[in-house]
Amino acid sequence: MDERTPRTEETTDGPPIPDLETLPTHSTDLLTLLDADGTIRYESPAIEALYGYDQHALVGEQVAEYIHPSDRQRVLEAFETLQAATTHQVETVEYRHRVADDDYLWVESVASSTPTPESHYVINSRDISTRKARDHRFRALAEEYRTLLSTIDDGLFFLDVDTAGAEPTFQFIRVNDAFETVTGIAASEIRGRSPTAVFGDELGGEMAANYRQCVDQRESRQYQEEVPVDTGARHWQTSLTPVITGDEVSQIIGVTRNITDRVGRERQLRSQKEQLDAFAGIVAHDIRNPLGVAQGRVDLLADDCDSDHLPPITRALDRIETLVSETLTLARQGQVVAAPTPVDLGAVVATCWGNVSTADADLEFDGETTIMGDRSRLEHIFENLFRNAIEHGGAAVTVRVEQCGADAFVVENTGPPIPEDDRETVFEPGHSSTRDGTGFGLTIVKRIAEAHGWQVAITEGNDGGPRFVFSGVDIQ
Repeated sequence: MDERTPRTEETTDGPPIPDLETLPTHSTDLLTLLDADGTIRYESPAIEALYGYDQHALVGEQVAEYIHPSDRQRVLEAFETLQAATTHQVETVEYRHRVADDDYLWVESVASSTPTPESHYVINSRDISTRKARDHRFRALAEEYRTLLSTIDDGLFFLDVDTAGAEPTFQFIRVNDAFETVTGIAASEIRGRSPTAVFGDELGGEMAANYRQCVDQRESRQYQEEVPVDTGARHWQTSLTPVITGDEVSQIIGVTRNITDRVGRERQLRSQKEQLDAFAGIVAHDIRNPLGVAQGRVDLLADDCDSDHLPPITRALDRIETLVSETLTLARQGQVVAAPTPVDLGAVVATCWGNVSTADADLEFDGETTIMGDRSRLEHIFENLFRNAIEHGGAAVTVRVEQCGADAFVVENTGPPIPEDDRETVFEPGHSSTRDGTGFGLTIVKRIAEAHGWQVAITEGNDGGPRFVFSGVDIQ
């Protein structure tokens, strides 16, 4: 009952009227005698345990002075109703009473409309603070529950479970607004109906089978299911949680998320991966094998004759081999990094610098940085960037590698800048500003970055040269 509304009970015969001498002194409930004007005339010994006052401390005081200001008017009106009653009545009211340390305690007081022979009204009060705290928690949980139902983007559904038969059966009892939105199925169309009644025998039967597993296992489970609906959604990630009452699963709470777009992307990625794998196989075998034969024949031919045509053929075949090698790298290194591991950035930078013909170039790297990634692919990034810096900046170029913020690192050099209009096109396959370049170096850099889930952009460095910024990096 709402604490703002006192309860009134009418009886035909009132209980015996106690006098002061017969009032119990050992009850845990507090007995109070009040004059008609609200003056306290007696408090039982329980006042010390309940409120912390001496037994006679409040005698002669107005009871209203000890009632919380927010509750006072409601309690006084209940007392006035009691006094005005023409038949015997009992009033019950909940309110906060001030205790000895000036805090307030929730109590429930019950009073009879029939006064004692001395015109005192008998009030019986007890501590209900534990119950009020529990009620408050329940109300807070109920409000959180309502908020969850109304704000969560995922579809929520609640199933009633009937285990009386040979196999459990299910009925939808409630869905949230998001469920109606993502499925296009109104709550009125699903409430009180079984899965087969809503989705048909075949599809509904598959759904019920999943629900039975949840009941049999008596634990939460998660799975993907295919349920086509009018909104265009088809693929769902569904989680089920059993509600166990006593020894039985009485309900199931389900959460379902539309993953149709994600499934489509995953299928597209798988298709692209299959195409890349097939392409890499062609490059690795069907092109490299005849290329090797051609290179071997040119070497044999060079032993047999001296021709001005042989050096250009050799250079062309070497060029093809380089293109094949980098094309194969591009196809393989662009695949998603599924299991990144901690990588010491300084160690990778040092290794890659040693793998590149750096002449008189300088490397600057200061600090200890660990990132999550694939070390072998990271080596391709730094070797390509170091080689690119020396090819364009000359033997005396300076290359700097440093962490930039909480989730980025940069590689910059003091060579000539990359014009702003070219900063996107340089990542395209085949783009090269040098005669002997394959045009795949920066393309590989970008593909490997994307395979890690990073973004890479080119800006102007501190000395005017190109600055490659890798962001979205998981830095430990």
